Amino acid sequence: LQTPAAGLLRSYAMEKAEVTDSTRQELLAFLSGTEGSDYAPQSGEITGILKQMGDEMNKDYSDATAEENSAIENFEALMAAK
Repeated sequence: LQTPAAGLLRSYAMEKAEVTDSTRQELLAFLSGTEGSDYAPQSGEITGILKQMGDEMNKDYSDATAEENSAIENFEALMAAK
């Protein structure tokens, strides 16, 4: 964590906090981002899912627009026939 709040928490944990050494090490590892180093980001998969959702929504929008335009044409033809 690179935020100013994380820096304050880090310095507090190092200098003033009355916690056990193991807790202090755990906290500092979390703040430095080294805890759970086996984590593999899934942003590529998430981006792919969002792109697929966007493509599907665009297709659905195009289909709905075409259907609406067809309905308008049919209505206008019906009104002209009266």
